[in-house]
Formats: sequence, structure tokens, C-alpha cells
Amino acid sequence: MKTITLIRHGKSSWKYDVIDRERPLQSRGENDAILVANQLVVNKYLPQKVFSSPANRALSTCRIVTKILQISNEKISVVEELYDFDGRNVIEFIKNLSNTLNNIMIFGHNHAFTSISNIFGDRFIDNLPTSGLITIKFNIESWQDLKKGTTELIIIPKELRND
Repeated sequence: MKTITLIRHGKSSWKYDVIDRERPLQSRGENDAILVANQLVVNKYLPQKVFSSPANRALSTCRIVTKILQISNEKISVVEELYDFDGRNVIEFIKNLSNTLNNIMIFGHNHAFTSISNIFGDRFIDNLPTSGLITIKFNIESWQDLKKGTTELIIIPKELRND
């Protein structure tokens, strides 16, 4: 069995004159990432390895979540191919993972994550919102054999907020 948890970066700010990959999180993005991470603590979820897009907003979301989950920096890898918006690079990255890894977490971007969720999960989602999370379990031994799996968990920050 293999398990992937996809977490879309938190709400980012357009207030600064920076290139796309340097955009920082808004305070709502930070707060939503905390809510999602706390929900993972409740579910006792702990991945073997964490991968993140190098974009500031994705990496910042990753750092917030992994700090709350008490995941050491040694288990986190920043991967250029995860700065992807259509999903092809992310899928190729997953298919080339080491088969010693059974449970991974990836921080990245839309539309890639919504597409991947709908291609490989068994529950359709219209859109994975910022800081949204989806976990898909696969009945495979090798990542190379990636096929339709079972959507195990969907966390939408808006559903956790008290506003």
C-alpha cells in the first residue's frame, strides 16, 4: 500500500511586487495551515517523507505544518519539479519515488493538485482550496504502477474555521 497526502499552499499575498514563486502567505494562509496541521495531529497522521515546491508560499505552508507535526527537517525535501500547475511533473515525480517510501506528503499548487485528486482519487472535488488537503491510498507495491486509489481524507480549512 502507498499513501499520498497533497496539501495546496496557503492563501498567498499579491500585495508585494515579487515574482510568482516569491509570493508570501497572507495571515489567513498561515492560520489555515495551522488549522489543517492540527487536524492531522487529531488524525495521528505522520508521513515518512515530505516534499515541497520551492515556491515561497508552498514552502512556508510546509514549514508551518511540519513544525506542528514535529517532523524533522531531514525528512523534508524541496523539489523543483513540484513547482507545477498542470500536474504532469508532479505525477512523474511520484512515479519515480523510491518504493521504500509508502506514505508521503507533498506541498504544491493548483490546478495540479485538483487534477491529480480527480485522476487518482475516487471522490470528485471541484477545487482543492488553499491549505486544502487530500489523502489518497493506493493498492500498489511500486509507485511506477500508480493507478486509481481510494480517497481517504479531505480537509477543507473553511470547514474548520469559526467565522
